[in-house]
Amino acid sequence: MNPAYDILRNVTTATITTVLLKKGIRRCWMSGPMPLVPGGQRLVGPAFTLRFVPVREDLATPESWGKPISTRAAIEAMPSGCIAVADAMGLTTAGIFGDILVMRMARRSVTALVTDGVIRDKTGVLAAELPVWCQGTAAPASVNGLTFVGWQEPIACGGCAIFPDDVIVADDDGAVVIPKDLVDFVATEGEEHERYETWVVGEVEKGVALPGLYPPNDEAKARYQAWKKSRT
Repeated sequence: MNPAYDILRNVTTATITTVLLKKGIRRCWMSGPMPLVPGGQRLVGPAFTLRFVPVREDLATPESWGKPISTRAAIEAMPSGCIAVADAMGLTTAGIFGDILVMRMARRSVTALVTDGVIRDKTGVLAAELPVWCQGTAAPASVNGLTFVGWQEPIACGGCAIFPDDVIVADDDGAVVIPKDLVDFVATEGEEHERYETWVVGEVEKGVALPGLYPPNDEAKARYQAWKKSRT
């Protein structure tokens, strides 16, 4: 496991979006997926992508669930520790996964599921204890509105391009994608950003005004460096 993951577990998704701006990346927060159960720990893992397209009635049938290209087969290909990211095109009228599929993912040690769609069988999904980021719930099965077409290929989720093995970070603010080649940069810059904001919060609590503090002028930078040195 990349040691950057340990750092990223302490870096908020809000900070990550700011750090990625330094590389010109603005579309990294997925619009739609939010935690099914808020208040959990921040999770990090490589993306395992799944792709749905609009429903094709001749292909999207209950019989399709037993075919080689199916959500069931995709789950069996998921490696331990991955975060499954499903492109459901934002459809909210059919649940892409229910309790049995989510339970299987949990037993395969998948870290989480992130989708711009919805899930079904909420009670069972909660019992499976797999963290889920989605847009809510719907009773109908996926084949009522979607056709599953493959896994581990580039997808769109919540307005973001997701490639296999990009890194996903998910917390109460939603889920963000970090391009895999920028993971170490984001971890290093994110850790420092969080440290500076910790100092800023302390200054604000003391009544210090924000101009010159956030972002810092030279005087604030000097005081911050002195504060950092005092903690080592």
